[in-house]
Amino acid sequence: MMRGRRFLENPVFWVGLFFAALLFRMDALQPVLRRAFPGVEPVIYNRDSFLALFLSQLGLVAVASLAASLVGVALAVFVTRPAGRDFRAMVSALATVGQTFPPAAVLAIAVPMVGFGARPTVIALFLYGLLPIIENAVAGLEGVPQGVREAAEGMGLSAWQRLRQVDLPSAAPVILAGIRVSVTIAIGTATIGSTVGALTLGTPIFDGLVANKLPFVIEGAVLVALFAIFTDMLFARLDRWLRPAAG
Repeated sequence: MMRGRRFLENPVFWVGLFFAALLFRMDALQPVLRRAFPGVEPVIYNRDSFLALFLSQLGLVAVASLAASLVGVALAVFVTRPAGRDFRAMVSALATVGQTFPPAAVLAIAVPMVGFGARPTVIALFLYGLLPIIENAVAGLEGVPQGVREAAEGMGLSAWQRLRQVDLPSAAPVILAGIRVSVTIAIGTATIGSTVGALTLGTPIFDGLVANKLPFVIEGAVLVALFAIFTDMLFARLDRWLRPAAG
């Protein structure tokens, strides 16, 4: 009984429920939108379902963020080991350059090479998401207490065992914070992929701007915002779960 009450009092549940309701039944807002925007028809974006747009954007963000996480953490591990310390400045500079380029510029460069659609969007999200992951992973790995490392060496653990059993678990909350920032940025940035033919929740936003239909813009923007907020809340819960384990 108490567990069910706590579940209902959880803001993650209500944000997720509201988000799902809009994805499946945006048409329920037709009376409100018709009154707010008289003369605009249709008031609900109907070229694609919002669920299909969301699933397409979710796939783009998931692929780009997974690739950025794997590459970012691998590079952080490399530059924090004795063999790779000399490359730390170069890796940080490359990641910074990747985020300095506006996503629109990356799309403009990528489209002639890989064509329109999802692929240039994934490339832009990948490059844009590397920096926070690399920086946080490096900070987390270098923040492992020296006493813990010495204790692991005293137990006879190999370098691989120390990395897998000591360094990565201890640095996990800090690494997760970088991934959290990267994914949240990717959710908002992915909307511009609609300008090069990718299906995202930004599609109704850009279609609404072109056709001068403000309801489309509002629908897409609200869903993108709820997507980002809900994802950030899930990462916050995962962070609270990881910290006692890291401790």
